[in-house]
Amino acid sequence: MCGIAGIVSLTGQPIPRLKKRLRAMSKMLAHRGPDGDGIWTDENKQAGFAHTRLAIIDLRDIAAQPMQGETGDVIVHNGEIYNYIELREQLSGKWKFRTASDTETILAAHHRWDDAANLHFRGMWAYAHWNPRKRRLFASRDRFGVKPLYYTTANGILYFASEMKALLPFLDKFEVNAQAMAEYLTFQFTLNGDCLLKGVRQLPPAHNLIIEDGAVKEQRYWDVSYAIDKEHTERFFRSRLQELMDESIRLNLRSDAPLGAYLSGGIDSSLVSILSAEHMKDEAHFFHGGFKGKAGYDESHYAEIAASRAGGRLHEVDITAADFRNSIFDIIRHLDEPIAGPGAFPQYMTSKLASQHVKVVLGGQGGDEIFGGYARYTIAYLEQCLKAAIDGTYQNGNYVVTIESIIPQLRMLQEYKPLMRTFWKEGLFDELDARYFRLVNRAADMADEVHWDDLPMDNVFESFRSSFNGSNVGKNAYFDKMTHFDFKHLLPALLHVEDRMSMAHGLEARVPFLDHPLVELAATIPADIKFSGGRAKHMLKETFATRLPPEIANRRDKMGFPVPLAEWFRNDLSDFIREIVTDPDAFDLPYFNRASISQSFEEAATFSRKTWGLLSLELWRRQTKDAIGSFKAD
Repeated sequence: MCGIAGIVSLTGQPIPRLKKRLRAMSKMLAHRGPDGDGIWTDENKQAGFAHTRLAIIDLRDIAAQPMQGETGDVIVHNGEIYNYIELREQLSGKWKFRTASDTETILAAHHRWDDAANLHFRGMWAYAHWNPRKRRLFASRDRFGVKPLYYTTANGILYFASEMKALLPFLDKFEVNAQAMAEYLTFQFTLNGDCLLKGVRQLPPAHNLIIEDGAVKEQRYWDVSYAIDKEHTERFFRSRLQELMDESIRLNLRSDAPLGAYLSGGIDSSLVSILSAEHMKDEAHFFHGGFKGKAGYDESHYAEIAASRAGGRLHEVDITAADFRNSIFDIIRHLDEPIAGPGAFPQYMTSKLASQHVKVVLGGQGGDEIFGGYARYTIAYLEQCLKAAIDGTYQNGNYVVTIESIIPQLRMLQEYKPLMRTFWKEGLFDELDARYFRLVNRAADMADEVHWDDLPMDNVFESFRSSFNGSNVGKNAYFDKMTHFDFKHLLPALLHVEDRMSMAHGLEARVPFLDHPLVELAATIPADIKFSGGRAKHMLKETFATRLPPEIANRRDKMGFPVPLAEWFRNDLSDFIREIVTDPDAFDLPYFNRASISQSFEEAATFSRKTWGLLSLELWRRQTKDAIGSFKAD
């Protein structure tokens, strides 16, 4: 796990002060690689790479980057190729390995398979490969977007980096991307690689970036297929899922540095912790962050149960309002741009704790999107069950869930009454895409704070609809369409948080659920098996029933890392928030009604994300505006 950056001339002209530019970028990424750094430039000064190293596999200096191969090709790499040992055996006849690193395996794979090299990788990555003979840059991002890669062009030069902050010094001005802002205000993430800052893109997951003859091209290399397997039984799928999950855990535990696991107390992190402990030779270390003794927010009891089952040691941090005050500016700076919900804050604090004990940590991200763990799936199916019961259409066989089977699952919706009140306010029984859009739309309670007529909101819904009804999901069940959208768009946002909050402390975070053979299997399992009777994560819980503690497997009150922001903003942090939102320059952004924003922080509902989204935007505006154009070549 590292930080990477690079500069490539698009005009063929030498780049002035190339090393100085690279050093400036490297400095911005130092937190991602506290174990070393390096810079490479080509002899014509038309390309250069920078790398900051977090040493995880092959800790020797010979494995440092940028790394140059026997053919003269150069690479910088952030991430881990978990099947590098198997690939080395396959490639050793055509490549003389000098190191035991997974990075050199990427060089050897490109020598053998060229642009198709990444189709052979299992892992997480963002890397850039320079071919000096073709004067060609090939960059790639992993299938799910675990590792980040941003890029921009300015004055005939392309810049790329692991984090957006390393690009800001080379931009000319601070300008908001209207489409990205509309998407952020709707979902708290953007959909297709656009960033809030105009002119900057994040390479989408499962894409390559190719720079050749001055042209810049994005190219998709993989997509998940929802070709439903109707031939096999649930028993077969359970057996295969168990095999692939165990295999993924085994691969994810490859490390020459100490490792542990996050443990929230939910099904996903508990399962990862328990399975990983089965393979560890030494005592397993688990890390939990929460709000001790605070009703509705404290999940430490479940984390203790899972740690006990795994036979490991649980480390805990009790998170306070003072922690928020002391860390929020750093959190927004590390996030690069506002994204997802306030879970970034406890994630930051838990990562800080973990970094004091290990260098690698495993987490449970991906389980909700792959196996259907969100309460809103139950809300959506409750509406469809009512419609089918009223219409008398159960007998046509198209319904995954019936009204009778979903009733026992409704207890998990106790905390979602405000959402359901808004959801059923209008549009009942409309088309499925329109209904799910209402469920994921975060903008419903910001009518007064934003000048919506000035934003391209129609484009947002059309982009959503296109993805929701994508060709790879076709006419599949409602469940597949919902999980597909979340997998493609929400999950990368959550992985963004996972990466930035761990790397803020020089900690590598791994996600065993996101091994592509496992994801590809899950996509083929019929919805009436994965979501049988409307039971969240039915397939996952049934498969691992003997390995999960029943107290966790049978939970219906998983909180999803809630943060008592509304309470804090009205009490402990009221002065702190007032100072921010009443600043004369606060929310000096297009599309915002500044007069209405202060009131929002006083009236926000307990679990509303509105205040988090607005605060994140304001702190992002301040930090980003100050960094724009700060590089001086002379």
